[in-house]
Amino acid sequence: MATQKYQNVVVMRHGDRLDNFEELWVMKAERPWDPPLHQDGKIRAFCTGQKIRSNMDLKIHRVFVSPFLRCVQTAAEVVRALCDVAERNGESNLLSSNSDSVIIDPSKVKVSIEYGLCEMLNLVAIRPAAAPKDGDFKFGISQYESELPAGTVDNTVEPVYRKLPEWEETLESARSRYKEVVKALADKYPSENLLLVTHGEGVGSIFTELNKDATVLEVEYCGHLYAKRSIQFGQNQSFTAGEFVCEKQTGILAASK
Repeated sequence: MATQKYQNVVVMRHGDRLDNFEELWVMKAERPWDPPLHQDGKIRAFCTGQKIRSNMDLKIHRVFVSPFLRCVQTAAEVVRALCDVAERNGESNLLSSNSDSVIIDPSKVKVSIEYGLCEMLNLVAIRPAAAPKDGDFKFGISQYESELPAGTVDNTVEPVYRKLPEWEETLESARSRYKEVVKALADKYPSENLLLVTHGEGVGSIFTELNKDATVLEVEYCGHLYAKRSIQFGQNQSFTAGEFVCEKQTGILAASK
């Protein structure tokens, strides 16, 4: 007899990027195409993680994140909030803006970097003055994994995309990629609730896929949507999935077509 459950997926944009606060940063940066978070972005990401944990009646099991540094740092702050031991014990870290003193239980959430959630690789998204001249973004995944809380990284996961998309991909290709990756990850882990940390176009692409009559005008930093679908599990780990429905969103400005 089939058992019906529900799977939840949160798709989220990264926090405030440093180069929007310090314009001269690009001129002296070794990797000008890959800015870190501003301190305000770290605070926003941590607080967003707390709100996801407290306002949504679900447990996040697994986090997938774009390899860009601002996304990895956003995921790190969100994971600290989700794994905060004090809050789980009913203590008082809830809605604090500082993750520095947080003690976490790393067994609660596992994190993996997913190339398919990366920024659009074209001059629409990568500022021309900052783009690598040879199209080589030179990501050091092991170095970036060290940004994530100790004990949370799952290196056993096989990524959907084993490498970055080709440089100068079209807007349509990028949007299709985001939709493909979200579905592939959800289907790969049908019994788990997922948080996907990506870029504004990634969040917008999924929002319009779930809201066909909407046009996304802006996705704010740490803007996110919460999607849900039914899952019927059969024998031998087989399952049948319903369509995702957008249950709620925060920080996504949209208009009807």
